[in-house]
Amino acid sequence: MAITGCSQCIKYMLFFLNFIFWLAGGVILGVALWLRHDTQTSNLLMLQFEGTQAPGTFYISVYVLIAIGAVMMFVGFLGCYGAIQESQCLLGTFFTCLVILFACEVAAGIWGFINRDTISTELINFYDAAYIKAVDPVGTPSKQAAAKVLEVFHDTLECCGKGDDNQLFSPVRASLCPKMTNPVDPLISQSCHIKLRDLFSEKLHLIGLAALVIAVIMIFEMIFTMVLCCAIRNAPVY
Repeated sequence: MAITGCSQCIKYMLFFLNFIFWLAGGVILGVALWLRHDTQTSNLLMLQFEGTQAPGTFYISVYVLIAIGAVMMFVGFLGCYGAIQESQCLLGTFFTCLVILFACEVAAGIWGFINRDTISTELINFYDAAYIKAVDPVGTPSKQAAAKVLEVFHDTLECCGKGDDNQLFSPVRASLCPKMTNPVDPLISQSCHIKLRDLFSEKLHLIGLAALVIAVIMIFEMIFTMVLCCAIRNAPVY
């Protein structure tokens, strides 16, 4: 143990922050796996209609989170070990990894903010394509497939229709929404458009909050790592 005093205090604070960082990586990995296998999103994103798969942009974000969680756990372990061993090499590698992760997180945050409505909009368009076929009074080969797609949306989201008073939808409402009762305001409470936006908005807010907490921890870790490296370099033993 070459460093003493305040530097030693920073060493253990850095170890504690790295342990929190490692735990946060595990939490992000767990949340990402939960989002990947969540019943609501899985039921919707596994749908196919007329040979077209439901948009999978949401899964791309989830796979990125899985990778970030795994990398964070590795980097957190590297930081803990480097702090305890007072290794400038390990701490320097840890600091470099932190800078790269922080830059990736900022870039992902900007991309997510710009495309925050893309996921729900893509699924709404997919729903509308099936909706048009399902309410078509003229029987088409794809009408039955469209009706099955809408039934999955309605059962999963507990909604019914687009929220507009469509005269073509009224005759088929009972068959497409067998589990729905008549609410007070059907134009609002049963709109699948609103339910889809709420579903992914809630999940994106959860991801954004986690990213903000991790970013704050990373900033403190980078500061403490620089201070600890300087203290180790100036220690008499080294």
